[in-house]
Amino acid sequence: MVIRDRGVMKWQFAFGHPELIKGQRDLRRDQERITKPIVDVYELEKFDSRIAYAMEYNLAVIITIWSDGFTTDIKGRVHYVDPITHQLWIETEDGLFQRTAFEDVGVVVVD
Repeated sequence: MVIRDRGVMKWQFAFGHPELIKGQRDLRRDQERITKPIVDVYELEKFDSRIAYAMEYNLAVIITIWSDGFTTDIKGRVHYVDPITHQLWIETEDGLFQRTAFEDVGVVVVD
């Protein structure tokens, strides 16, 4: 007698619910979040001097930016620092400009 088993098919209904998949994805994403790093006054002064140095000599920088619990790295050249809106304009390697706020900057590395 041959057993005709459906194999994985019999479990597909449990994993096919969009709410279950979305809940698992959200849970995994929440576990990977990090808290916003606390930057003291001395680190801010160091960031300012590095940014000014890189802007004056047109050096490439790698800036780590914290956004919504995750960090991203932006590599490019500092184009403009806006002291009124507290934003940093970075020209990326592909020629586009990206704005970021001062309070979201975590690390500045000058190449």
